[in-house]
Order: sequence, then C-alpha cells, then structure tokens
Amino acid sequence: MSFVLKAATGEPAGRTSNPAVVDTVANVIADIRANGDDAVRKYSEKFDKWSPESFKLSDDEVAKIVSSVPETVLDDIRFAQKQIGGFARHQRESIHDFEVETIPGVFLGQRNVPVNASGAYVPGGRYPLTASAHMTVLTAKVAGVERVAATTPPNEGTPPPISVAAMHLAGADEIYVMGGVQAIAALALGTETIGAVDILTGPGNAFVAEAKRQLFGEVGIDLFAGPTETLIVADESADPFTVAVDLLSQAEHGPDSPCVLITNSEAVGRATLQHIEDLLPGLQTNAIAGPAWRDHGQVHVTDTLDEAYALADKFASEHVQILTEEPRRALDAMRNYGALFLGEGTCVPYGDKVIGTNHVLPTLGAARYTGGLWVGKFLKTLTYQEVRDPAASARIGEVAARLSRLEKFEGHARSGDLRAAKFGGAELAWGEIPGVTASK
Repeated sequence: MSFVLKAATGEPAGRTSNPAVVDTVANVIADIRANGDDAVRKYSEKFDKWSPESFKLSDDEVAKIVSSVPETVLDDIRFAQKQIGGFARHQRESIHDFEVETIPGVFLGQRNVPVNASGAYVPGGRYPLTASAHMTVLTAKVAGVERVAATTPPNEGTPPPISVAAMHLAGADEIYVMGGVQAIAALALGTETIGAVDILTGPGNAFVAEAKRQLFGEVGIDLFAGPTETLIVADESADPFTVAVDLLSQAEHGPDSPCVLITNSEAVGRATLQHIEDLLPGLQTNAIAGPAWRDHGQVHVTDTLDEAYALADKFASEHVQILTEEPRRALDAMRNYGALFLGEGTCVPYGDKVIGTNHVLPTLGAARYTGGLWVGKFLKTLTYQEVRDPAASARIGEVAARLSRLEKFEGHARSGDLRAAKFGGAELAWGEIPGVTASK
C-alpha cells in the first residue's frame, strides 16, 4: 500500500491570480493602451528606476555590451545555443507541408507559416534567466520568424550584459531593456516606438504571467506559467544523495516550487529526507530552497514501480526525472509531463540551461493537455483546398447542401446547390443562374 513519508504543508499554487495583481496589471495595460510610450516610461521609472532616452538598444550599444562579456562566457553561451538551435532545427524539419488528392479532382493541403513577429521576455531580478534567451529567441528564429523583439529588465540601473549577449547571439532583431508588465504590454499592444508582436514567450514573475493572461487573445502566448515543478521517480537502485541534490536544484527557483519524490523504496525515501536536511544549511540559496522544501516538498512510497509511474502521471509535473535501473521504461509508462529526464546521467538543470530541449514547459497540471514551447508554437498550420474536377464539385455540393440544411444554414446550402447546378446539371429550386439554367 502506498504511503506518504513527507506531505506538503503549504497552499498549492492556484490557477487564478491574486486579485490585487489582476487589478494592478489591468490598470497598467489600460494606461499603456491609451498613452503608449509615455505610460511605458512612467512605469519603468516607478518599478525599475529606469528611464533611458530609448528602451531599444542601438547596434553600437549592443556591440559594446557584448564586448564587455568574457570570451569564456560567450563560448559557453554559443555552446548552449548550438545545442538548442540544433534540436529546434530537427523539430522544424519534422514538420512538413503537404498536398493530397483525397478524391479525384479534390486537392487538400497544409502549409506551416511562421508568425511575422514574436516577443521574447528574458527575466531579470533575483535570477536573471539568461537561458530563456536561447529558448525563446533562437527557437523563434529557427522557426523562421522574421522579427524577434527581445526584452529584459535593467539590473541596478544598467542593461544586464550576459542577458543582452545571449539575446544578441540568439539572433534577436531588436533588444529592449524594459521589464515587467510595461514590457509585456508594450510588445503586445505596440507603442509609438515599439512595434506590436504576434506572440509573447518567456517566463516571468506573477505580474508578467498575469499580463500575458490578460493580453491573450489580442496576442498569442506560449503558456500560462506557474511555479517551477520537479518530480523524481526512483527505485531501490537510486542514489539517495543524488536524489536529494536534484530535488534541491529545483527548489531554489522559488519558495512555492513543488519538489516531489515518488519511490518504491522506503529506504531511498528516508535516506533522501536525511540528505536534504544535511544539504540545506550549506546551500547558498537556502533562503528560497528551504521554504520550498518545507512547504511544498513531498515524498511518496509505493509498493511497485508501476504504481510510482501512475502516481507521477497524476501530478503531471513540469520536470520529471527518472532515477531507476531501467529509466527508458518511463517512455511507455508515462504520458503526463513537461519534459522527461532519463537516468542518473541526465538532470533537470541540463534541460534548463544547455542540453537542447526547451525549458519553457507546462506547469499546474497543464502537462495533461499540452507540451512545452517548441518550434511549432511559432508556426501557423494553414490549410487550403482546391476542387479542380467539376464533377467532384457537383457531388460535394450536393452533400454540403444537404448537411447545411440539417443545421438550418440555408445560405450555406445554396452555395452547394449552385455548384451542383453549374457543374452537375442539377436543378436549382430557389433561383436562377443567369445564362446557365432556369429555376425549377
């Protein structure tokens, strides 16, 4: 029988926003909608103490900032982007345009067309998530997006060099130093100096997430983001020390980040708990990781590994790490996760930073119905149809007319009738086609 060694004691993150956050965001968006650049500048001064002559960096400014970054750091960024770009290109190559003749004379097809412009938000603040530039800018460019506008908050009154370098090397066409709701609203709505985009991508704080939520519909978004989540499935072969280290690696994302261990070995579960208690005091991010583990850490013990996989699927966690003797079994046993990390040689930070898969992933159970950000998110799959054979048009017209009348759509039906009469000689009961046939 399954049992819980450690339960979460904190309130889980909800799918609805704090009313105060909702109101603040709505007011900022409304102001920027009405007042454009003036409102963006007002909120940038208020929230970030940042009011440059232009929020967009010039080519010379970008070059100067990038040149200030150590070459070893640039090499690491290039390495990461080579992996991420390479995987994105494989994804793009897996998506095909096609045209098929479904019945004689009837041709149906699809084209995969990139959006015209995307916006990439690269968070700053406590953790400047430079890797988000790779995931959001580079993936969009591989998809074929013509214009990628990237933005990141200032860091203590200056552009953050590493984030700017990452955005530049990823291929951003425009780089803005601008954060928070004002950045999201400016890119979504457009201002006098900032062009609107078609889709917004990238993680952010509660205000950024709420801004994306409120603007969704006017602009596309990648995902509704919640706190970072990690879940480990481990069997008796797992090293409890590794399990503990890997759980804490994600706990430091935020004090509300869920960290879950599911194991069929009580010994592994108890040893992991002890290692976490030993490791936390020496972790530099203990002030964040400690509360996350205390309030949102869980350890579940199951009778069998199959039960562990089934329970993990119920969590539908953002990151799922498999530390078992046969980790690839999880590929068949599980289907609800943002990203799967197989075996001790693979850890979640690899996916977060460098290995090549995208780190913008579903949270709050959304892995039940969606995957994470990928090349396809920047593409519109557009269909087209062409009937070249008049006899086929007449036949389809008759069926379309009958089906339309079942739904009481007379106008639809008449479009079908018209083709049946023009191309098949059917009688037209409701009118006359000039120069072709008379009504019945």
